[in-house]
Amino acid sequence: MSTATTQPSGPKGLGDRLLTGVERLGNKLPEPFMLFLALFLITGLISTGMALADISVTVPGTDEPTVIKGLFTGEGMTWLTSSLGENYVGFPPLKTVLTILLAIGIAEHSGMLAAAVRKLFGSSPAWLLPYVVGVVGVVSSIMADSAFVVIPPLAALVFKAAGRHPVAGLLGGFAAAGAGYSTNLFPTSLDALFAGITTSVMGALPGYEFEAVNPVSNWWFNIASSIVLGLVAGFIIDRILEPRINREGISRDELADDTATDRPDAEEMRAELTPKENKGLLVAVLAALALTAVLLIAVLPSGSPWRNEEGGFLPKSPLLDSIVFIVFIYFVIVGAIYGWVVGTLRNTNDAVAMMTNALTDMLPFLVLAFILGQFIALFNWSGIGSWIAVTGAAGLESVGLTGFPAIIGFMLLASFLNLFIISGSSMWAIMAAVFVPMFALIGYEPAFTQAAFRVGDSATQVITPMNPYMIVLLGMLRRYQPEAGFGTLMARMLPFVVPFWIVWAAILAIFFYMDLPLGPGNGIFIG
Repeated sequence: MSTATTQPSGPKGLGDRLLTGVERLGNKLPEPFMLFLALFLITGLISTGMALADISVTVPGTDEPTVIKGLFTGEGMTWLTSSLGENYVGFPPLKTVLTILLAIGIAEHSGMLAAAVRKLFGSSPAWLLPYVVGVVGVVSSIMADSAFVVIPPLAALVFKAAGRHPVAGLLGGFAAAGAGYSTNLFPTSLDALFAGITTSVMGALPGYEFEAVNPVSNWWFNIASSIVLGLVAGFIIDRILEPRINREGISRDELADDTATDRPDAEEMRAELTPKENKGLLVAVLAALALTAVLLIAVLPSGSPWRNEEGGFLPKSPLLDSIVFIVFIYFVIVGAIYGWVVGTLRNTNDAVAMMTNALTDMLPFLVLAFILGQFIALFNWSGIGSWIAVTGAAGLESVGLTGFPAIIGFMLLASFLNLFIISGSSMWAIMAAVFVPMFALIGYEPAFTQAAFRVGDSATQVITPMNPYMIVLLGMLRRYQPEAGFGTLMARMLPFVVPFWIVWAAILAIFFYMDLPLGPGNGIFIG
């Protein structure tokens, strides 16, 4: 008999009431496409009003003022009708995100990514398991949303096999994957998506000098964040979450539920790898090392065509311009070789099918990208982005809020909005259009503003009912604790949210005050 949908009776606690309030407010928001359509129309109306009022703004460093142009004017209508397709196809994230996704599709659908996770879990001693779950959970965002349904039950499985409480692995795996979703040890499609949006909104400051943003612009910051947050997650699982679960006497055995459909397939749930899978991983790693050697041989010689005119790589060079290609070729090679060894990829038809499946998963984003591209293009073309950036920067300077406290406020706002707008791409498109140009005018590189957004974007998504995977997690938890509700999840996730936010903000502060590079060629301050 299934208990996955059992609702606890009795009065709701404070946690349940808070989450219910968040859910009600969030449900009042339209779907992302309609939200941005509404924002597009509102921006069009405001720009038209400002154009009729002859409002203009002068961007620092330019001689000519930027005159606000209205959408609902003759000029605006001709701009829209003649540039609609270009606004969509030219939306910067498309060319990088889709390219990287083709390669990640092979690595994921060949089984290589899941096998790597299972290898790390299955080979870890019991005392180390919480920290492995923490680090792997954070890094699992490379699998995109699949991480939310693969990592938690697999972590529960290996915890139980090691004599530890499976619920600690279940909840800890989800918390690490969700609260650390915006960072990773490796460049991912999310990095490409963020970078594309960041670059596109800087069109609000035409001619303004800034370091180009690419998928590795936050890489050094991401590496530091991934390692530290993974260890923090492990500590919380080991010292806080599991002891509390043990004190509460929660069952270590699942209730029978043959109708459950919210767990991964049997292959992903088996922690041990077969000899063939172990061989596939070994050959894939050797192939990655061989590819690294080839790349080093190509770029290290002094006369390498991948160096810039000065003979270096920073801040700009053909090597940095080739980042998408490098990420693409790594994932294609290791994924294809693993698939060839284990038999999941036998010919080019299989590879094409895997890439097709990866793009199919992105169809909702491709639809959303249409209106995102129109919204950002209108923001830049109308001059409203320039006006908001200049006016906002002047306002911050007038009250003396131009240092790290302004960044803290920005991250807090992102964390609050993340309770209602769970899509990172949607929220970044909204916030980037306003804050990236604004912070650029007070001296911060766009890549730094993007790094700050990562902190606020992830931590709170593991306590909001707007996250659809919270429903999935609740179903998994109720196999061990039938009376569990959203309040239960909130209480179990909060020990991760606050430390993750504080530690992640502290890492950013270290980069800020020590003026450390965030990634190859990208720093904190403009100039």
